[in-house]
Amino acid sequence: MPRTFAYVRVSTAGQTTENQVHEIEAAGFHVEPHRIITETVSGSTAIAQRRGFIRLMDRLEAGDVLIVTKLDRLGRDAIDVSSTVKALADLGVRVALGGVDLASSAGTMTMNVLNAVAQFERDLLIERTQSGLKRARLEGTPLGRPSTLSEKQKQDIRDDLASGLSVSAVARKYATSRQTIMRAR
Repeated sequence: MPRTFAYVRVSTAGQTTENQVHEIEAAGFHVEPHRIITETVSGSTAIAQRRGFIRLMDRLEAGDVLIVTKLDRLGRDAIDVSSTVKALADLGVRVALGGVDLASSAGTMTMNVLNAVAQFERDLLIERTQSGLKRARLEGTPLGRPSTLSEKQKQDIRDDLASGLSVSAVARKYATSRQTIMRAR
């Protein structure tokens, strides 16, 4: 008798996987709690680098079914997701997205379309971010973390160093790290 597993993933610690578990139950699947693999990791992290998914792979056997609520729970990289689904199919594990078997012809087409959309969304996000950074640079907006030292403090640091104080002594004087003092130098 095939065993049913579920892989549920969120990207940040503040998120919860409860909705995914409810979606799986609402789709008519019964997954025993010890077969629900929960993981908090970015979708852009390769599947082979996820501890929870690696443990899941060690548990899966031919005939098992792996349920995911959405394809992006497996990942955001289309090639990585496709190769993972193929590797699972080669092991005899059926991957189901809701009620669609991803190893079937219709499932493969569905997966390819969804993968392409996920990859497109990720690429758009990167393009928008790069465009925003470029615009901010052109407008002269300072990027990155604000300096902890004022221009006067930086000049005072340079004067202290020129007078022979060590980097460590100056760092203690200004209650900051040696690296900050070296950057001000």
